[in-house]
Amino acid sequence: GVSEILQKDAASCMTVHDKFLALGTHFGKVFLLDVQGNVTQKFDISTVKINQISLDDSGEHVGICSEDGKVNCFYITFHILRVVALHPQFGRSSSKQFVTGRNKLQLYERNWLNRWKTITLHEGEGIITNVKWRGSLVAWANSLSVKIYDINAKQRITNVLRDNTSLRPDMYPCSLCWKDNTTLIIGWGTSVKICIVKERDPTEMRDLPSRYVEIVSAFDTEFFISGLAPLGDQIVILYYVKEASEHQDEKELRSRPRLDIVQPLPESYEEISSDALTVRNFQENECLDYRLEHSEGESLFYIISPKDIVVAKERDQDDHIDWLLDKKKYEEALMAAEISHKNIKRHEVQVYILIFQLINMKCQKVLGKNMELWENEVYRFKTIGQLKAISQYLPRGDLRLRPAIYEMILHEFLKSDFEGFATLIREWPGDLYNNMTIVQAVSDRLKKDQNNRTLLTTLAELYTYDQRYDKALEIYLRLRHKDVYQLIHKHNLFSSIEDKIVLLMEFDKEKAVDMLLDNEDKISVSITHFFSYLHKLFKRDPHKGHKYHEMLISLYAEYDRPNLLPFLRDSTHCPLEKLCGRIIILICLYYLVVLTCFFISGRMGNSRRALQMIMEELYDVDKAIEFAKEQDDAELWEDLISYSIDKPPFITGLLNNIGTHVDPILLIHRIKEGMEIPNLRDSLVKILHDYNLQILLREGCKKILVADSLSLLKKMHRTQTRGVRVDEENICESCHEAILPLDTAKSYNIVVFHCRHMFHKECLSSSSTIPPVQFCNICSAKRRGPGSGIVEIKK
Repeated sequence: GVSEILQKDAASCMTVHDKFLALGTHFGKVFLLDVQGNVTQKFDISTVKINQISLDDSGEHVGICSEDGKVNCFYITFHILRVVALHPQFGRSSSKQFVTGRNKLQLYERNWLNRWKTITLHEGEGIITNVKWRGSLVAWANSLSVKIYDINAKQRITNVLRDNTSLRPDMYPCSLCWKDNTTLIIGWGTSVKICIVKERDPTEMRDLPSRYVEIVSAFDTEFFISGLAPLGDQIVILYYVKEASEHQDEKELRSRPRLDIVQPLPESYEEISSDALTVRNFQENECLDYRLEHSEGESLFYIISPKDIVVAKERDQDDHIDWLLDKKKYEEALMAAEISHKNIKRHEVQVYILIFQLINMKCQKVLGKNMELWENEVYRFKTIGQLKAISQYLPRGDLRLRPAIYEMILHEFLKSDFEGFATLIREWPGDLYNNMTIVQAVSDRLKKDQNNRTLLTTLAELYTYDQRYDKALEIYLRLRHKDVYQLIHKHNLFSSIEDKIVLLMEFDKEKAVDMLLDNEDKISVSITHFFSYLHKLFKRDPHKGHKYHEMLISLYAEYDRPNLLPFLRDSTHCPLEKLCGRIIILICLYYLVVLTCFFISGRMGNSRRALQMIMEELYDVDKAIEFAKEQDDAELWEDLISYSIDKPPFITGLLNNIGTHVDPILLIHRIKEGMEIPNLRDSLVKILHDYNLQILLREGCKKILVADSLSLLKKMHRTQTRGVRVDEENICESCHEAILPLDTAKSYNIVVFHCRHMFHKECLSSSSTIPPVQFCNICSAKRRGPGSGIVEIKK
């Protein structure tokens, strides 16, 4: 995903965690990437450049500061900031600390009230350009120097001045990197310093900090430093390379950046390796455009430029062997593998192959046809369990080993790699090994896995080589293998298939009939397949086999009625005048009988038989669908689908009509892969259209239902909130006396229900045990609903 990001944006910073990478861009976005560069998350932080990203050790908390002077951390926004660093253990409740800086460096701590407390650690020396936190030590760089602060002791313990003050600190920023909890590496301009934080002797403390810094190495480099990282006792340095132009009026030439590994000495360094990196637009980049980040756990180094991100890692013994193999230095590669075989990961098997390549070359160039040496080396590979690795290098030309050697390797493949076994059987000449021995081994293996197609196909090939074609033919027919017809033609097996015509026709009717037509003189065609044979013959040549055209009329009427009319129209050898009346009468009577039987079966309740007659006798899918719709029986639909699943025209009819009664997915899932179905695209479009129409109808009904429910609810609410008039004319439905007493000064209790029935409270049954919600006795008795009480009037 990085290439796509950098085509539209430019990288400005990056930080590395063991689990992922965080990349900031000039357009204010932050991308989380896995170690392969795939984007996992994206955050729009700002509209301007991201300056720095910091992560805690857990990788669960992040601080991000941008060019507009804001930092985002735990959804809290702080202003006027340029750098940020989280406490390495920020995720722990006791380590909620981070520092930010621009003109001053501030420490944020979360107190026991869960509020942030701000402490100014330093100010007054210009813009702070970098900050790194390791353990209890915070190091930062401003325009003048690098300082280190001890969080635990709350003391600043050193001040390392900048060497080359002529360089602009904003164009040549300081690079900081902690090698461990006490070793800081500083790169600024062309200067490198390695500082170690040490404990001060208690007798020397006085008013001094408890710790001090000792510079153990300081040296100048040839180029400007854009970033650095530790690599064991060595240092990886990313250089910005700028060369002076030969002409004074031209600008300085910017070369490709370099990634060097150096061994630091007290006052100098030793260059271990140097690589020039080709990144896009390097001619336009400045020193501040490059950054170097590293992952300590995996020794991975990331070089960030505005338009490219390069991943570097240490070369290992596998890489060394790769290089030797590319140079065809096989013996040196073998020697390197033997010396450091414990460190080889990718070349464990390749080295065995390499050994055999060497043996192969030596045997052919030096020892010639020494079969004994070849076989000894093969047994050596058997002892280390790598027989399969050398199968392709065994001689199979003029020089050949004993059959037992080849059989041993075939047995090794047969144990665990059926595909490899089949490949060897196809590639190796059949006389390299004892064919019957391998046939027996494959047969024994098939007893454990009888339906393994790979082994069955390979066994058929072995039978073919052994000229046992009947066995091979049986396997091919069982598997419905496409090579069965090639086997028959190649070995002239026509006399062997007379009793297998049924299997051939079931497998592939088209190819079977073609074979019968092309070999009429070699095959005796059974009468049971005569119709298919004659139909194909008629389609190929309407004049061939004309003496059977009269018979074909009956056959078409019985087996393929839709093609009867085309046959009568195209045949010029059919005696129509002789058969016309009989044909019409037979066809009409046949259809009349079928329709009558269909009607009787339907009326008797035998729907499945009626459907079967429609499908098999009338061959009318539309009528079958119409019948299934009328019956509306799930089992009937299942029978219809089962019968139609191998008939493409029927499937088309079902797809066009089934959607409103049965889930089309049930039919689609059962269609065989590779089947050609006419008008499939139009049918699928219709299914989707019908589905959308159903969804729209449901949504419309839902809207109407909700609207009606709301209207009725409002009506019910208005009705139940109306007042109920109670006067002297109303009576108690229980005692039938006036509901109001004649003496209005006398106290009374009245219960009025929504059904407008009124009762004296004392007239309701079991009034002492009636719960607060009462029910009308009259409405409950007439089953009109409970008629719950709406008001109780007391005086």
